[in-house]
Amino acid sequence: MKIARPDDASPDGRLLRSTASARFAAWVADEAREMPLPGSGATRERFALLHDLGRTDLSLTRLAEGHADATAILHELGAPPPAPEERWGVWAAQPPGAVLKATQEGRGAWRLDGVKAFCSGAGSCTHALVTAETDAGRRLFVVDTGHPGCAAVAGSWQAVGMAGSDTPDVTFAAVPALPLGEVEAYTQRPGFWHGGVGVAACWLGGARGVAETLVRAVRRREPDQLTAAHLGAVDSALYSAECVLERAAGEIDADPADTGAQALVRAARTRAVVADVCARVLDVVGRALGAGPLCHDGEHAQRVADLGVYIRQHHAERDLAALGSELAGRHDLLSSSEGAR
Repeated sequence: MKIARPDDASPDGRLLRSTASARFAAWVADEAREMPLPGSGATRERFALLHDLGRTDLSLTRLAEGHADATAILHELGAPPPAPEERWGVWAAQPPGAVLKATQEGRGAWRLDGVKAFCSGAGSCTHALVTAETDAGRRLFVVDTGHPGCAAVAGSWQAVGMAGSDTPDVTFAAVPALPLGEVEAYTQRPGFWHGGVGVAACWLGGARGVAETLVRAVRRREPDQLTAAHLGAVDSALYSAECVLERAAGEIDADPADTGAQALVRAARTRAVVADVCARVLDVVGRALGAGPLCHDGEHAQRVADLGVYIRQHHAERDLAALGSELAGRHDLLSSSEGAR
């Protein structure tokens, strides 16, 4: 027996993408200009805005964070900011198998050919900053995504979590591109690591949103000791991550140019702490509330799915190994934490 149900009761990736795209356009038009640049003296405010976006809608946050990151990159590499009608993304993932090649065709003229993976906002961004391989190394390029040689690969974004972020693979066929900065300028600037901390602020906002379902459930009934313990565990975990994020923001503003060479380790530490806290919040809230909200509260279920995917931008043990390798030769950083005791 087939049970009939209305079409809008089932998840619809196209609806989620179109909704996030509309919200993204509205955010760019109304709020994007309020986002301070990292290291401008208002990094705490920047992270707070990203956190608050994540608390409400993680797919929108992914798109907004990309536009905010692109704005910061353009500023740091000496290019004009986005025009008011433009929506920008940063397409810089480098997974195995997807290769995008940049070829110089004349003085200042380049073309991009190949495939770029994980292109968030492929259907809603008007422009993108894209990393591509050149004969001299990896470079960053400005691309008008409306060019006919730019096309999303059908079926390459099957995600349930973060479905609305519209993050497919994109093919490039003779797409004109403008280089921004020299070879490896994208990753060698301090803002690369400052931006990585900003992503953690988005994750943490999502965890706060997940935790609010537990808070509402507790307030509707008299908490037993077990539920109270779950709430206490979630609150203390979120507080610890917020403290780490607050410290990172202060350190970025104190040394935006990274003269102390601590940006890499700061970003790696902060992302690791926040990713662990997000995973703990997902686990504890799930154990505290059971299957009920996951099955009957669509907003909560989507937020849980979104956060589970989003925090996979932290590459778990691989990122921890990179942090440990960096620390192995940096006794100044190890001793600084000991001196704080």
